[in-house]
Formats: sequence, C-alpha cells, structure tokens
Amino acid sequence: MSVTGGQTSRVRALVVALAVGGLGIGVASVLGRVVVRSLAFLDIELSALGLLVISLITGQGVAFGSAALLYLRFRGLGRTYLGIDVPSLRDVVTALSGYALALIAQFVGSILLTVVGVQPAENQVGQIAAQNPELLLLLIPASFIIIGPGEELLFRGIVQGRLRESFGPVLGVVLASAVFAAIHFQSLTGGVGGRLATITVLFLPSLVFGAAYEFSDNLVVPAFIHGAYNATLFTLLYFVLQADLPVSVVF
Repeated sequence: MSVTGGQTSRVRALVVALAVGGLGIGVASVLGRVVVRSLAFLDIELSALGLLVISLITGQGVAFGSAALLYLRFRGLGRTYLGIDVPSLRDVVTALSGYALALIAQFVGSILLTVVGVQPAENQVGQIAAQNPELLLLLIPASFIIIGPGEELLFRGIVQGRLRESFGPVLGVVLASAVFAAIHFQSLTGGVGGRLATITVLFLPSLVFGAAYEFSDNLVVPAFIHGAYNATLFTLLYFVLQADLPVSVVF
C-alpha cells in the first residue's frame, strides 16, 4: 500500500483514526448501558456474570465490529484491506514469538515501575475478579473468541491500517499502539499519575501486537497474540486470587 505523507494527509489520518476508535468505544459504552437498563426496566436482574457477557458482546463484539464495518463500507473496502487469511507456518511462528514478547514486555514494564517506585493504577477487571474469581474462567476463552479478535479488528485492522497509509508502517504501529493503550484509561482506577504509568506499560505489548500485524500482514496473528496474552494474565490472576495474594501481583 502506498504511503501519502503530506501534512494534511497525516492530520486527516489522525483525526479519522481517533474518530473510528472513539466511535467504537462510545457505541460500546452507550449500547451496554441501554441493554442493561432495558433489562432492568423489565425487572430482569443481572448477575456479575450476566453483566460481563453483555459487556463483551455489546463492546468488543457489536460496537467494535460495527465501527470497523462502517469504516470499510464508507471507503468501499473489503476483507483484503484487513489481511484476514488462514495462518501460514510463518504466521504461526510469528504468533508464538509475539505472544512470548508481549508477556515479556508486560512483566518488564511492571518491574520497571516497581524499581522506580511508581504505584500503577488498579485495573477494574482485577477489582471485579477479586470479588468474583469465577468470572475469570469466562474471560479466558473470551479472550480468544471475542476480546482479542474484536479489539484487533478495530485498533489494528482499521486504526493502524489508516495510520499506515499516511505515516508508514513504523509510525503507524507506534501511533496505533498509543491510541490503543490510551483507551484503557477509563478502565483504570486511581490517580492520573498511576493511570498514565499503567498505560505506558500497556503501550509495550501493544507495540508487539502492531509489529506482528505488519510483519505477517494477517490480522489473525495479532488477534491470537492478544487473546493468548489476555488469557494468560487472566489465568495467572485466577491462581493469584486462589492463593489469596494481592491482585497487584498480576495487574
């Protein structure tokens, strides 16, 4: 794909990328609340598990998928733009290597925060799981089925794809990773400093997801890496909670 790097083109690419990403997040938030309130109006009380299922389906499923589809339809693009294909042997090697690198990046980043004495923000997922550990048993397979594919479709396939057109692959990966990490601000609790520190750590595995996408040109690869990465963290968190250790050991 050719790169058009004029100033106007780059500004437009940034605006479009942020708009599409923001659309996905916004629709996810609104749709989730509408569904929950509609069920409450019908006197249907949801458990923590039910709320989680609705959040995943309306968010990473419907909202992110719809935002990506609308963008593709608007530009007259098809599946080839995303690069979705059956993984080759090279893709499998890339996926496994990327999975290992993403985990290493996460743990190295967390260790660095500890060394410099920065207190990271708490993750809402960790807080909810601390009260309902059984939810993690759903999040583990959901990471492969909906979380990884849904988030990578929007933030790698669409956001990174659009940024690549104007900034090239390297800056496209960096900028898309920054956008992806930044959207997690709302899912964190605590002070601004702690949230920014945590986002900085999240930026590192995000770079791995983006680089794997560029290297393989197959969206299935970063979707797998992301899913396996999340599933591993959720699995570790489950055992940490079973051992009655603090959630901060993982998140």
